[in-house]
Amino acid sequence: MPKASDLKRGSVVDIQGAPHVVEELRVQTPSARGASSLYKIRFRNLVTRSKDDRTLKGEDVLKGMHVEKREVQFSYIQQDLYVFLDLEDYSEIQIRDEDLKDQVPYLSEGLEGISAIICDGRVLTIELPDTVELEITQCDPSMRGASATARTKPATLSTGLIVQVPEHLAPGETIRVDTRTGDYLGRA
Repeated sequence: MPKASDLKRGSVVDIQGAPHVVEELRVQTPSARGASSLYKIRFRNLVTRSKDDRTLKGEDVLKGMHVEKREVQFSYIQQDLYVFLDLEDYSEIQIRDEDLKDQVPYLSEGLEGISAIICDGRVLTIELPDTVELEITQCDPSMRGASATARTKPATLSTGLIVQVPEHLAPGETIRVDTRTGDYLGRA
C-alpha cells in the first residue's frame, strides 16, 4: 500500500472502490518546525472521469491498485471510437471519445509514447507523453520585425487545439506542446 509521499503523476490508487489516477501533485512544506509536508493531489476517477482534489500528509496510506501499462500507438478514428495499436501484440484497442475528452486535442495519427492503463482486462484510459509535436494550421500573419519574446497570438493546430504562440510563428511550422498544461514549449 503506497504512502502519499510515494505517489507520482500517473500512479493509480483505489479510492472508495474506484480506480483513480494521480493527475497533479504538489508538495507544500510548512515553515513551522515539526510540521509535516502536505501533498496536494488531484485525482481523476478513471470510471466517471470526475476530479477529486485531496490534501494528504506524507505518511497517509492509500490502497494500491494493480494496473498494467502497455505501450500503444494512435491509429485512427472510427465514428466515436479512437483506435490504438498495442505495440506488444499488435491488437487493436478501442476507446470511446467520451472517455478521452481532455486528451483528444493532443492525438495525431501515428502518435507514439502513449500508455494504455488496463485493470482487470479492461482499458480504463490512456496516458499521453509529456510533450507532443503538432503543426500550426491557422494563425494571424506574422508581423515584420516581431521578436521571439514579444507578444503572443492564438494559433490553431492540426488537431483543432488552440494555443498561444509567439507572434513570429506562421502556419506550416511544427511546435511542441505540453500535454499537461496545453502550453506552447517551442519549435519542434
